[in-house]
Amino acid sequence: MAIRQLNPTTPGTRGMTTQDMSEITTKKPLKSLLVIKKRTAGRNNQGRITTRHHGGGAKKYYRLINFKLAEGTTATIEAIEYDPNRSARIARIKDNTGTYHYVLAAKGMKVNQKIASGEEIAIETGNRLAIKDIPVGSTVYAIELQPGRGAQMVRSAGTSAQLMAKEGEYAQIRMPSGEVRLVLLTCMASIGRIGNEQHQNIKIGKAGRNRHKGKRPTVRGVVMNAADHPHGGGDGGRHGMGKDPRTPWGKKTLGNKTRTRKSTNKFIVRSRHAAKRK
Repeated sequence: MAIRQLNPTTPGTRGMTTQDMSEITTKKPLKSLLVIKKRTAGRNNQGRITTRHHGGGAKKYYRLINFKLAEGTTATIEAIEYDPNRSARIARIKDNTGTYHYVLAAKGMKVNQKIASGEEIAIETGNRLAIKDIPVGSTVYAIELQPGRGAQMVRSAGTSAQLMAKEGEYAQIRMPSGEVRLVLLTCMASIGRIGNEQHQNIKIGKAGRNRHKGKRPTVRGVVMNAADHPHGGGDGGRHGMGKDPRTPWGKKTLGNKTRTRKSTNKFIVRSRHAAKRK
């Protein structure tokens, strides 16, 4: 996939780039796999804002993605589609029972290609196997953390993980962040790399494009009043942005650890920060 440069007919399009949709084969999603996506504008069930800067945006339907294709399934790819809810492309497949599913589209997937899930199947792009049946060194995506739960890791555009080693009941997998993590050999993963790899290089170009995505404006704390933010107030100086930057509610930020689940530390062989320390 390439990035398409827009003709600068307006100031907003001068630096803007967009996705090349040439790999998408249909513009009509399957109605049976669509559900209404209710937008909350960042508010909880009490109407209070729990996530700032959310609201507005274009209406869209949610596509029901099958993250745990049943073992023994063989299917044919019928279309590659755009999904407004994720950075990756999705593939519409029809399995051996005539049922339709949406799955994440890997790089190189094409219409009429056959994919399968289960044991003793070919190590080919899009096929889904248990990690114990995947050769060491293979590139994988859509990885389970718990057997039968469905893919939870490596699901965004252009990402992939690498199977590094197998020891006992666990495999060592190097994540896109550089972290090396232990995953049970009985967990499932798909072969290949997720497509649409140029997604991260798209230039938004203008503020209105973010509004279409449902992103509202963000205001820096240092330009607020002291009553509204810990960084606010003063005579134009950057107060509070030295050693101790804070969130609007006074919590430490920018360097303060946010990962608090100590119980999963035993599954991390190498931290994603290890390479940065060298």
